[in-house]
Amino acid sequence: MNRPSKKPSQGSGSPIATQAGLVVASFGRHCLVESADGQRRICHPRGKKSQVVVGDRVQWSSTADEGSIEQVNPRNNLFYRQDELRTKSFASNLDQILMLVAADPEFSERQLARALIAAEAQNIPVLVVLNKSDLQPAFDRSWQRLAPYREMGVEVLPLRLKAETAASSEAGVVELEARLAGKTTLVLGPSGVGKSTLVNRLVPHASALTGEISRALNSGKHTTTSTTWYWVDPENRVTALIDSPGFQEFGLNHIEPMQLAHLMPDLRARLGHCRFYNCTHLHEPGCEVRSHVSQAAGQAETGGDASINANRYQIYGELFAELSDRRTY
Repeated sequence: MNRPSKKPSQGSGSPIATQAGLVVASFGRHCLVESADGQRRICHPRGKKSQVVVGDRVQWSSTADEGSIEQVNPRNNLFYRQDELRTKSFASNLDQILMLVAADPEFSERQLARALIAAEAQNIPVLVVLNKSDLQPAFDRSWQRLAPYREMGVEVLPLRLKAETAASSEAGVVELEARLAGKTTLVLGPSGVGKSTLVNRLVPHASALTGEISRALNSGKHTTTSTTWYWVDPENRVTALIDSPGFQEFGLNHIEPMQLAHLMPDLRARLGHCRFYNCTHLHEPGCEVRSHVSQAAGQAETGGDASINANRYQIYGELFAELSDRRTY
């Protein structure tokens, strides 16, 4: 058990007794902090601009029935998105991200690419899970669309969450559980892909915990839009899932245009051989990236070295233009 530590108070000169905690839920200026003994209590960050996110390791002090966060420990990483209006932080100190997509509704490859770029910027591995493997031919079509991602090293798993019998769906779940064991995983995905179903399958007590968090933070149904930490193994507390709100847009305003190619593994593999050191890989002559873009669907079937999919390259060009335009204002 962690012993309380002493931290000088602000202005009084008297030390403040603090102890270690883990942020397991947050909503607005409220957050729920779990201490080493498993107890959870409402805490408030000190200072108007101080922000904490789920996954933060903090030092907190007791104030009556609640607590005050005195310090946020250094983060290993922070996964977030940013558009012109605001920055949205998902979680910190992650071992991996589980990106859940579905065969139906058909997933957006541009949205997937954006999430992968944001994860790459923070050196966070991503596991892509394709749900609804029972839907044909939609699943096979979606699986083929993910071929360029498998080729560039992204692990992709099939899954069937809803099935007529437990046995027909259990194989995918068991394989997924093995990938999650002992890690802290953020579950990410757009609305309608089965994210809540997945969390409830892996964490049977998730719904009850969500109700407890709602009552604790006194924000009712609104906590369904917040990010929440769940222990898959509440007794041992070594495997965790972080459930995040569904999203429809994923801004990358925090990424510089010239960073993009370095954050896309298939393009990155061709860097360093262009004629110009500051090549944008869009129009310059002697560009190694452009020379390896697949121009014909049959080229890949011949086993040629066409490692940059044409659609992936198009996404790169669109993102480069988008981020460049935003920086002209």
